[in-house]
Amino acid sequence: MHMRKKKWSRPELAACPYYTSHGEQYRSKWAEAFAKHQPLHLELGCGKGVSTAAMIRDNPDINFIAVDISPDVLGVARRNLEAAFEGDDVTNAMIVHQDIEYITNMFTEGDAIDRIYIHFCNPWSMRPKHAKRRLTHPRQLAQYRTFLRDGGEIWFKTDDDDLFRDSLTYFEVSGFEQKYITYDLHGDGFQPNYISEHEKKYTDMGVNIKFGIFVKKPGEMPIDPVEWGKDERHSRSHEPPKKLEKNRK
Repeated sequence: MHMRKKKWSRPELAACPYYTSHGEQYRSKWAEAFAKHQPLHLELGCGKGVSTAAMIRDNPDINFIAVDISPDVLGVARRNLEAAFEGDDVTNAMIVHQDIEYITNMFTEGDAIDRIYIHFCNPWSMRPKHAKRRLTHPRQLAQYRTFLRDGGEIWFKTDDDDLFRDSLTYFEVSGFEQKYITYDLHGDGFQPNYISEHEKKYTDMGVNIKFGIFVKKPGEMPIDPVEWGKDERHSRSHEPPKKLEKNRK
């Protein structure tokens, strides 16, 4: 997310007890970053944190790690989190400045993340050669598999048709099972659904939100993500399913 530089952001983040720009210091010991030992959920690309703040507030029995590459965006996310908690201490969240391309600098298998959220990431749809930058590309999924526990889930939302179609293939070849798929999240009424500014904007424009839950299968990743990624035609070699069952489990 591009945002004008905010002079107040870095000083406020520096004073924030649940912010770090050095996530690597918690590598393999993220449970120790929180007051209580609880399930760990990770959001990759939290943006302004409107939906993130509501989700964290409503789920005090879960510890959340919200990551973004922009300190200016994270400054806004911190303010939204403070507003959501209305003066109460934020004890079940950490916000982290990190480039997601190098996310394994922060996590190892020992962290055993229970769920990952990827909401409205950059679709990189203009040129096929840029597809490897997608947060759902097998190169990235290979990293997530190293610290997402077996049976753990990735919740993925997007307004982009091409990204969603290709991501169905990415998850399939990377050893994930489809648990729930919808091409009209709001129409289907899936809950819980925390709505961000981006989601509201595109929904108001009449764009359907696509959403899927993908479960990590045990074992090694079935493909070599580097070799597979050399030919992006693989991502378009599978026709999208004509009809997908919606299994709410």
